Amino acid sequence: MKLPILFSLFLLSACTPGTLQEKKGEASLYDYDVEERIKELGLELTDPGIPVANYVHAVTTGNLVFMAGKGPKTAEGERITGKLGQDLSIEAGYEAARQCAVAQLSALKAEIGDLNRVERIVKVLGMVNATPDFTDHSKVMNGFSDLMVEVFGERGKHARSAVGMGSLPSNIACEVEVIVQIK
Repeated sequence: MKLPILFSLFLLSACTPGTLQEKKGEASLYDYDVEERIKELGLELTDPGIPVANYVHAVTTGNLVFMAGKGPKTAEGERITGKLGQDLSIEAGYEAARQCAVAQLSALKAEIGDLNRVERIVKVLGMVNATPDFTDHSKVMNGFSDLMVEVFGERGKHARSAVGMGSLPSNIACEVEVIVQIK
């Protein structure tokens, strides 16, 4: 009797997450693979690395993941810096916010293992490094929001705040925090 049990365990361990979900009778959240969609968009997720201070990238409690703020970096790993309304255009700010989204997706994948588990992007707080007279914070943060919808479809639509800051760490252009519901 030990051999059939071991073989059954082997088969279960060899199943992909989607196959295992189907065996459990759980429906997939998406009619596409989220991680393949990210690749199709020409994006590459990276290892988020070790936090630069005394915090963690994410805290999961129940079915919610609270993500630490992430700033934008170029593909080469350089911080995107500058102040909106002074150093950066709205378009450059939009791209910076989009890079914050890539950083958040990378950290989220590291936390939960499979981005197909995302049920909903729940809440986003976008902080824009801006001059006192800059008023297009929402246009900048659309870079983040638009990418969430491109990746997760309707499940990527979220409640959001977009606020201006007098400064941000290392003069980064923006920083984004996220709350995510997972399956």
